[in-house]
Parts: sequence; structure tokens; C-alpha cells
Amino acid sequence: MTANAPGPEEVRKGTFRFPQRHFLSVFDLERPDVERLLDLAEGFVALNRQKAKKLDLLKGHTLINLFFEASTRTQSSFELAGKRLGADVVNMNPRTSSVAKGETLIDTAVTLNAMHPDILVVRHGASGAASLLSQKVSCSVVNAGDGQHEHPSQALLDALSLKRAFGRVEGLTVAICGDVLHSRVARSNVGMLGLLGARVRLVGPPTLIPSGADRWGVEIAHDLRTGLAGADVVMMLRLQLERMEGALVPSLREYFRLWGLDREKLARAAPHVRVMHPGPMNRGVEIDSDVADDLSVSLIQDQVEMGVAARMAILASMAARLDNG
Repeated sequence: MTANAPGPEEVRKGTFRFPQRHFLSVFDLERPDVERLLDLAEGFVALNRQKAKKLDLLKGHTLINLFFEASTRTQSSFELAGKRLGADVVNMNPRTSSVAKGETLIDTAVTLNAMHPDILVVRHGASGAASLLSQKVSCSVVNAGDGQHEHPSQALLDALSLKRAFGRVEGLTVAICGDVLHSRVARSNVGMLGLLGARVRLVGPPTLIPSGADRWGVEIAHDLRTGLAGADVVMMLRLQLERMEGALVPSLREYFRLWGLDREKLARAAPHVRVMHPGPMNRGVEIDSDVADDLSVSLIQDQVEMGVAARMAILASMAARLDNG
């Protein structure tokens, strides 16, 4: 935590407020905003390692987790973040509620709005769903993943993991590898890492690199060994077979041979390389267990821990904005 980092008391007094009413996209943030969030999250990392983890920064506030898609890490970390900050947290499963009976997203928004929540955390399979909800409710909305569009809180926790591992994000070469086409994590990380001064390289077969990615201000490589050359960070992405239409990849065995991360391919990266993965992992498809489980190179478990702290920073600064107008 830096000397000028905002602590819980600063948030409580309203001197550090989330810069927007909603958190829908990393592209809505400026670099100073991100740096303040990262500093705040650093303080929450320390808190989360203590025996007593609870604060009352969100006391009296209601947080609703509305996840239209299955989630373990994101939903659990938002729930923990809200509870550790003192919020009343409600987890709703639309797949077994009125949505399953035909209720529209707008109807759901109107219904939830009538309950007067303060913060609504939304995951949905359609790109733009969180933004649409934000226009229909009076509370703050946090995008926890919308289709193939964005996953901004994941990008924040990834930046926090890198800052703690390297002491900085500026100047790092980060290779984001695999199924970039279907990855909202990749899109948010391109924005976040670029904002913080990292050099971003997208690596994957041509069928899994989005058209127009060459205009994102990134490098592009279609060979994994070439793409990993000199990289400080290798961020592997899950092969999202459920979103694919048609044969975009060969067999899973062939995909691992060409695009799966193992020791031999990782040797092309920088000697101090660190490996990341947003989870869930397909072991033996995009990453070898020998690499994923090696704590001398893997930040994967660290990412899970940083997820709670980063989301606490988001929620706490949002509550400060709500409390102080």
C-alpha cells in the first residue's frame, strides 16, 4: 500500500468516490482512477489476511448479485466483498426464478428496482445487458461480465496481481493467449493494461482472434512460441467451446499441442515470467497442470485472492459515492 493510498477511513469520509455511478467498462476509467482503486485494494488485501475481516463501510446498503450465467469465483468474491464491508447481500438465481418463466430483462430490472437495492452486480450472456439494466434502475450497476463484451472487475484484479508481483504494470509485456475471440476478460484487460502502460500482445490462431483486433493498439501473433518470446506475463484464456459455432479449432489434443501452455513453450518467455488464468481452467487443453500449479511462476491462486480485495475496493468507493452524492 503506497503512502498516499486511501484507507477505509478515507472512503468512509467520502474523499475517495468511484468516478462513475456505474462500473460497466474499463474504458470509462482514467488512469488516476485505476491507480486509486489499486491502492485501495492493496489495503483490503491486508485486511483480508487478518483474523477480523469486517468493516461497516457498506452498513445499511443492499447488494444484489444477479447472475444469469453460472459463476463460482466472481459471484463468491462479490458476496464476500459485500459481507466483509457490512452490506446486506442477496444472491439471486434468475435461471430458477421468473426469468425462467419468460420474464424479460427489463421486467426483472423494474422488479428489482422496486426493492430499492443500492448496488446491483450483474452477469449476463448478452453483450450490453449490464448497460441496459443501468438505464432502467436507480441504483449503481456493476458489470460482472456481459456476453463477449467486458469483465471490468476481472481486469482490475489482474492489474492488482501484476502490481503486487512486479511492483508495477507500466512497461510489462503481457501476452494474452488462446480464445481471444470469445473472451470478455481479454477485452477488458486490453483496455486496463494499455491504460496502465503495459505492452499487450494477443496470441492465438487466426480463427480465435477478433476481426479488427489490429486496431486495438496491441501486437498480434499467430504462433504461441513466437508470441511468448520475451513476455513478462502469460495470460492464458479458457477455450470457450460453448460459445463457438462451427469448427474454429482442431481437436482438443491438437489444440493443446499447438496452443496449450507447457514448460517447453513457456521457456520462450522472460526468465522471470509469471502465468495467469482467469479460470475456470481446462487442464490439458489451454494449460498444463505442471505450469498452473507451480507457485514459483503461477499467479492463478493469487488472482483468486486479489478478486475479493479488488471488488471490495469497487464496492467501498461506490458506497462512498452513494453516501456523498
